Amino acid sequence: MNQLTHKQKVTVMIALMAAMFFAAINQTLVSTAMPRIIALLGGMDYYSWVVTIFMLTSTISTVLIGKLSDIYGRKPFLLSGIIIFMLGSFLTGLSTDIFQMIFFRAIQGIGAGILMSTTVTAVGDLFAPRERAKWTGVMMAIFGFSSILGPTLGGVMIDHMAWKWLFWIFLPLGIIAFVMIWFMFPKSVRKTSESIDYWGSLVLSASIVALLLGFSWAGNKYAWDSPEILGLFAAVVVGIIILILIERNAKSPVLPLSLFRNPIVTISNSVGFLMNAGMMGAMIYLPFFVQGVEGLTPTQSGFVNMPMSVTMIVLSTLTGRWISKSGKYKRFALLGVAIMVVSMIMMAYMNSVAFAVASMTVFGIGLGLSMPVFTLTVQNAVPASQLGVATATATLFRNLGGTIGIAVLGSIMNTTMTRKMDKAMASGSGIDLSGVDPATATKLTDLLNPQLLLNQPLLKEMQSTLPEQIQGLFSQMVQLLRTVLSDTLSTVFLFGAGLVAVGLVLTFFLREIPLRTSNDAVPDLKVDESVRKRTEPAVQ
Repeated sequence: MNQLTHKQKVTVMIALMAAMFFAAINQTLVSTAMPRIIALLGGMDYYSWVVTIFMLTSTISTVLIGKLSDIYGRKPFLLSGIIIFMLGSFLTGLSTDIFQMIFFRAIQGIGAGILMSTTVTAVGDLFAPRERAKWTGVMMAIFGFSSILGPTLGGVMIDHMAWKWLFWIFLPLGIIAFVMIWFMFPKSVRKTSESIDYWGSLVLSASIVALLLGFSWAGNKYAWDSPEILGLFAAVVVGIIILILIERNAKSPVLPLSLFRNPIVTISNSVGFLMNAGMMGAMIYLPFFVQGVEGLTPTQSGFVNMPMSVTMIVLSTLTGRWISKSGKYKRFALLGVAIMVVSMIMMAYMNSVAFAVASMTVFGIGLGLSMPVFTLTVQNAVPASQLGVATATATLFRNLGGTIGIAVLGSIMNTTMTRKMDKAMASGSGIDLSGVDPATATKLTDLLNPQLLLNQPLLKEMQSTLPEQIQGLFSQMVQLLRTVLSDTLSTVFLFGAGLVAVGLVLTFFLREIPLRTSNDAVPDLKVDESVRKRTEPAVQ
């Protein structure tokens, strides 16, 4: 796309940003409303599948489309991604039961995976790495903006209109994005020498499914040492071995092994994996503190998260411009990941809502500084012919990090909570039920579950039904639960900080090579920019 003028490239970027926002806002819009939607449809037992199926199909389509877009170009997949996502969204709004919703969400996930992967890769086609940095920051800011607007707007909509409109309201934006891509995005020539790696794609997809299901179900639906989970993990190991054998002999591998011999790509993907594991831990479990320990409503909890999104938007945009101007990126990666570690340590010692807001603000600063870096480093370290598959691989590692991080931190939370609750009751610091009748004592004992704190209306309703003489005991029980939950979350956040700290250590080993000023240039993996005597001109 070097033949395009700068004005034409900016016009195409507007189309890509519209596509990115369309995909992102539709995902964040339904996040807060999904529990109520499932309750209205019935089938709460299958609720996890509504989330899991979207995750599975989007992750698989992301990594497969990366290689295919290198062969056939980005435009066909940008257009097909929008169509598939719109179709999935429209059909999801027509769901009459939980099983229809699961199936239609699978379609929606395919479209989302295609869109999220191809839009980021297309930015790499338009701009050389040096100038690409500022546009990558803008794309990250768009995703951050959707994370602010989506949950709030979704909460308002589910309270005031039929739930189907959550899936339909932004469909006109999809049409606009489709038209913009159709007319503005240039065609690319198909690489006729490339062939499709069908066997590699099949084995890779099966391995991803087994891995994601294993970590999604472990500690939740099945025990970690159950035959089901061990069988899934064994299937992953076998699948990886078979995949390596296939890719070594494939003419055009769906996942080139050469990527993993590139130290910049390997370290960047590893850091992205660990960052996402820690990030998802913070975003998933902070509401447990705000709602469970501090007693805020879900709406108020959303406002606590807002400073993180705002600071991430601002810093992502600025960081992209700073990288483009200086040509340096490692300093921002180190600073951003280090700040994330500090913020998660702050979360471990939170004792008020104000402290939680401060922690999330610092976390947003760290995210804003580091998020634009690692996709850029991967793209800068590979030739243009591998841009799609390299970007898709980076996205795959981040997605896996988030999924595995949630599963591992969730298991740590459950085991720690059980241990601390048992310890509190055995140490004599628990509530004394010897003065109440056995029936009431049994009822109160059954309520000794810290997760009860997340449903404040139910908690107040239960308290109102209890006799006056045991209201004091109920208050003691609630305080005990809050103490146990708070202590448990401290352990979870410290473990998450440890994961991100490992990512920080790896970042020190990230080699900083010059950001190319042309997509036609070959990556210079042997030269560290910190010792280069020649400096390239800054991109205006």
